Formats: sequence, C-alpha cells, structure tokens
Amino acid sequence: MTSLNQLLLHPAIQLGADLDGWFAAGGGLGLDAALADPGAIIPALEAAGLRGMGGAGFPTHRKWAAAAAAQNTDRTVVCNGNEDEPGTFKDRHLLRWTPHQVIEGALIAALAIGARRVFLYINPQQIEALAEMRRAVAQWADTDRLRAVERRIGATLELNVFPTSGRYIGGEETAVISSLEGGFPFPRRKPPFPAESGYRGTPTLINNTETLANVPHILRHGAAWYRRLGLGEAVGTKLYSLSGDVLRPGLYELPMGTPLQDLIFVHGGGMLEGKAFKAVFTGGPSNTLLTARDLDVALDFDSVRARRSRLGTGAMIVISEGTSIVRKVAEYIDFFAKGSCGQCPPCKTGTFQMARLLDRVDSGRAVPADLAALYNLCQILPGSGRCGLIDGAVTVVESSLHTFPAEYRIGEPSPMP
Repeated sequence: MTSLNQLLLHPAIQLGADLDGWFAAGGGLGLDAALADPGAIIPALEAAGLRGMGGAGFPTHRKWAAAAAAQNTDRTVVCNGNEDEPGTFKDRHLLRWTPHQVIEGALIAALAIGARRVFLYINPQQIEALAEMRRAVAQWADTDRLRAVERRIGATLELNVFPTSGRYIGGEETAVISSLEGGFPFPRRKPPFPAESGYRGTPTLINNTETLANVPHILRHGAAWYRRLGLGEAVGTKLYSLSGDVLRPGLYELPMGTPLQDLIFVHGGGMLEGKAFKAVFTGGPSNTLLTARDLDVALDFDSVRARRSRLGTGAMIVISEGTSIVRKVAEYIDFFAKGSCGQCPPCKTGTFQMARLLDRVDSGRAVPADLAALYNLCQILPGSGRCGLIDGAVTVVESSLHTFPAEYRIGEPSPMP
C-alpha cells in the first residue's frame, strides 16, 4: 500500500493552535532555513517542483518570482482558504488542525517576496477553522522568529485573519482582492494579475492553503527530498477529498501520482455494498468525468490532464451504477448558477438555463429542442465570463453529454439514485 499521511497530515503535527507543540515537532526549522538565506527560497521551490494545489497546478516559483520582481516594494501575501466547492474539504482541515504549518508557509512567502502584510483569507462557514487560526496567529506575536522575519523585510509584518464573504466566487483570485478591499467579491479582468497589482495596488501573492502548507517542509528538508515523495515523475504529496459511494470517504494524503484505483479501492475501501463503480468527478464538479477505463490513471497534474481532465483541488466524488449522472450534473450546475456573481450576463443566465434544461432532462419533461439548446449553450458560453466559473460549468455538462449520452434520452426520467 502507498504511504499515507506522511507530511501535511502527519499525526505528530495535528495539534491545532499549539505553537510550542509545533516547534517541538520540528516546526520553525523551515522558517529558520529561509531566514538564513532568503534568496534561496524561490529557487528551492523551483527545484522541488511545487505547484499550486488550489486547482490550476501553476508552478509556485513563477508566481512568487513575479511578485518578488515587482517594482512596488509594498507587497502582500494571501492564503486563500475560501474553499466552498462541493466535494472539497482539505483546506478546512489544514486550517483547523495544522494552523501553524500554514502560517509558517505564509511567513516564508512574505520573506521571499518582501511582503509587509499577510492575509489568512478563511471561509466563515468553517467556524472551527476560523477560530483556531485566530488563536494561532495570536501565538506568533512577539516571537523571536516573527521579529527575525521583520528584520529581514525591514518593516513590521501585519498578520491578519480575514473572514471571506462565504460565497463560492469569493475564492477566485481577483475576487479575493475585491473582498480584501471591502467590496463585493466581483472577479476583475486580467491583466493586471494580482502579482503585478492586487490588494490596494500592491503586488499580491495569492496561494491556496495546501500550497503554503508544503513550503516549510521543502525549506526544512530540501527539494530533492520533496521530489522523492512522489511516484514516477510526480513530486511531493497531494491531499485527496474522497466522497460519494465509497465505504471509507475522507481526507487522504498520498504520494502525488498514486493511481485512482488505489485511492478508491484500497484507501477508500471500495464501493458501497452492492454498488458497482460508474464514474468519478475529478478535482470537484467543474471537470470532466473519468470512468472505469481511467482507474489506472496516476493522480498527478499531467497524467490526469492527459485523460482530458484536471486534478483540480484533489476532490474525488465517486458515483455508482444506478445513480443518474444527469441528476448529479444538474445539482452541480444549480450550485454554479447560485454561485455566479451576476457580473457577466452570459454566466448568470447561461448557468441558470443549463440548470433548467438539465432538470427537464432528468425529470423526463425534455423535448428534442431542449437537448439541442443544451448542446448550443456548451458551444457559445465558454470564455464569456471574467473568471472560470462558466467554463467549469460547461466542462462538466459537455463531459457528461459525451461520456454518458444514453442518459440524455428524451421523454423518460433518468434512473433513480
């Protein structure tokens, strides 16, 4: 069996807001290494191959280098813990049970780019996580290590815990900026990207919670060590939020590159009794569906992309035979329709219309024109919004149409779950 919970979820660091316990378990050593040579931080992340764990898998060092190179020296770091998408529950666990791991990663980021403020941007619906992070931040005040960071950056470092709007769209990086500035979380057009001009015009580095949690370990143990944690060509570990029709749903940390088959049938215990595997929504409900022929796929960014899907946040929502794919897709599109900020009419009206059409198909009330309209929306909507919400919604609808065409039959209801 592949190694489980060996880094971010290691039992020894599941301590909550206990700074002394974190230091006793080896916490702080990554920050010490960063303080010894701040110029080596970004090259270390590049050598480690760390990528963004919030969905896109963008190389972390490139984001950090862009913010560090910005001419404006008043810079900002944001830990994005807005997590609100169905099937994703990794970040709230890190924030609740390993807050100092996340804070240390954010402090190293501030050191790397010379930031004067750090925002820990947390969904207020995660009540325990928000409270624990507030306690954890207070414990860093007046510590020798925080003072050392401030001496290096040449300024007082603000550590702020900031409750988000609680809206799904609030996790989009430019919507994060809008929220931090006191406005509604409307996404903004890019460029400029936040690393160039973000919070109040300052160069702003925004990273997912899981991404920042990896940083102290890389600085402590080295890039080569981190790369060896993965399988094959993959590097490091990944948190997988496993849910749906499996015997043991839950949060699993596994080597990046672990086969999908192992996640579901070894760690997840396989399907519920009497159920057969049908499909999995990978990376949450805004990606393409994988089926039984894809169970051998290695769960890493590049391998999953080669199957025309995305690893995304690592959420894996497993569906069994007898469950209506149309119904599940309709539920997710309804979520996106309600989560749309309304700024872009094609997104707001498009997601609403897709949800309405999917409901008609699912209930057996659709006519051929409804199906034609659904296909047409999938053609005209991509790229019509300021953020990726509408593109993600179209992706899952298109994937279900292609992968399970028989379920889009007209004139009879979809199978009961």
